[in-house]
Amino acid sequence: MALEDTILPQQFTELSIRTIKNIHAAEVHQTQPCATEETTEPQEILPIFQGQTTLQLKTLPLQPKPDQTPVIAVDVASIRLGETDAGILLALRAATTWKQRGTVYRYLRFGPFPIHITDKNQYDILNLFHEHNQAQSQQRNTLFHQLTSLPDLNQTQTRITALLERWLQTQIATQTRNSLILLDGNLTTTATDQTTTAITRLLQTARSNHNTILALTKITRLRLNGHNITDLIQRDPRPCLLQLDNYQPSTNVHQLGAIYVAKLNHSPYTFRLDTDADISGQEAVEAVEHLIGNDLITDGYPETLRLAHIYSTFTANEVIGIQRFLAHTYGIKIAQRPNIRRLLFGPYGTRHES
Repeated sequence: MALEDTILPQQFTELSIRTIKNIHAAEVHQTQPCATEETTEPQEILPIFQGQTTLQLKTLPLQPKPDQTPVIAVDVASIRLGETDAGILLALRAATTWKQRGTVYRYLRFGPFPIHITDKNQYDILNLFHEHNQAQSQQRNTLFHQLTSLPDLNQTQTRITALLERWLQTQIATQTRNSLILLDGNLTTTATDQTTTAITRLLQTARSNHNTILALTKITRLRLNGHNITDLIQRDPRPCLLQLDNYQPSTNVHQLGAIYVAKLNHSPYTFRLDTDADISGQEAVEAVEHLIGNDLITDGYPETLRLAHIYSTFTANEVIGIQRFLAHTYGIKIAQRPNIRRLLFGPYGTRHES
């Protein structure tokens, strides 16, 4: 593997610098909630179970298979730094972690990249990722129509984060072979989701290079017979999988993966696990067995994915450092915006402003 050679497009760095230099207002208002609050938790899209499914569900036991299979994880975080008269100022950072040859963990960070998003440049920013993806570049006209009809800058922030994450995941799926690639989230999308094509291409690229995609959801809202699916196997004392196969996506939902409940070690914590729908059930089980045999599992969660989240997440000190850098280099002043709800309602104005 040569993951150390992974680089972002040069245009992305240039775009970050250009958007910051084009901030005309000298003052950026820090928004509520405060800048240290993360806003990038993947949104879960829920399929629909058809009818009632018996709760006498058969679990699949897991046996660890330690064989030096590389385990790779990717996570991307974006954080709101403030608002200008023209748009919003945010920062992006991505992290890739991988484990191979025994106990060696490695990581690679990208960023942080401060970006100023406005109604005028949001299409150029999103289109940058499509230029490096042939399958998605064919959808530019459709994307432009959707952006002009939905000029929501908050939505643009979410799209940028997702596109950067999918781009990095596809690069890894292209560069590696016979590896496990872990994603934070699930493989269910909507008909209007711009990342549907990106996920499809990611799965195809992974299969062509004999890689396997495993997507884990930390907190799921998916329920079966009134029970959260992660509660169904919590009492099972051994590592196991529970496959859920009695669901049907609605007309506007694309189900690109098979859904399991995963208990990866003897801890009581279980998670939703999505695998590529185009691989067999036996291949999916074996992939999970390779995962628990080659990665450290703490509290039922893979260490590589945990580290990817830690290395991409912004801490309060890092946010202060980014703000200080922008102030020193570009003369941008970060000012605290008055909390209108607190001014109007005093201690009763506790809800965050959107």
